[in-house]
Amino acid sequence: MAQSINVMDWMTTRSRRSRLSRAQAPSGIGVAVFLIAVAAGAALAVWRDNPAPAVLSGIIGLYFMFAIKVANQWEKAVVLRMGRYVGLRGPGLFMIIPVVDSISQFVDQRVRVTDVKAEAALTRDTVPVNVDAIVFWLVWNAEKSVLEVMDFDAAISLSAQTALRESIGRHELAQMITERETLGHELQRILDEKTNPWGITVQSVEIRDVHIPQALEDAMSRQAQAERERQARIILGTAETEIAAKFNQASAVYVDNPVALHLRAMNMLYEAIKEKGSMVIVPSSAVETMGLGGLLGASALPRQPQ
Repeated sequence: MAQSINVMDWMTTRSRRSRLSRAQAPSGIGVAVFLIAVAAGAALAVWRDNPAPAVLSGIIGLYFMFAIKVANQWEKAVVLRMGRYVGLRGPGLFMIIPVVDSISQFVDQRVRVTDVKAEAALTRDTVPVNVDAIVFWLVWNAEKSVLEVMDFDAAISLSAQTALRESIGRHELAQMITERETLGHELQRILDEKTNPWGITVQSVEIRDVHIPQALEDAMSRQAQAERERQARIILGTAETEIAAKFNQASAVYVDNPVALHLRAMNMLYEAIKEKGSMVIVPSSAVETMGLGGLLGASALPRQPQ
């Protein structure tokens, strides 16, 4: 867990440094204007044989190099004047006053994805689990996100991790495995209530995977197998009960009609001896009861050619 947090902190710090360096560095258009001004001033100084135009054009080019800024379509630039907030700029081309104005950072207003992990968190039934989740969020108010929170990237990540661990503690293991969508909606509601005052909204939270210990997984597999065996035995017992009920109904019919019983027995005997090479052993009592002696003798005789 400590290793994952360190990696997350490193990625957040790297992202913050890249935004700050871009805000302080001159834009590509500003550099191009500076080079054009220097070249024009140098050419004018050579033509007039006077270095003053070169110096003047260099100063003007240097001013525009740091004054011209560019924000992408999905970005807003937070401008501070002498340390005070003066507004948002962009997207597109805009200008600031060098030295007096500064850009705090460029705020990306696209949907972002944050990977959140909760390792060795205990469920309500005290089962240690590792849960992986994804948080989809965006900045809808760049002013609030910069002025209200020092680092909203880290705030979102840590808040989501804390909310995930709290939600795990309120649910049992079976609920977390079977009701991931419900758990995601609950986390989305909790995070959205916390981040809305920051100008950030959490669109959705998706639970990717729930890892349980291997020993517990084996125990759950054995439990599921035993449950299936129990269901199979119940189904077999139910079938035996239904078959016994049908036999009971058939016996009531045969008691009232012995001829039907004899016909059923003869049909069963015929089905047994109709295959070639088959041998059937019939109790003598059954033969005497049904009068099948003559029938058996006739069936045992070979067929004579006519």
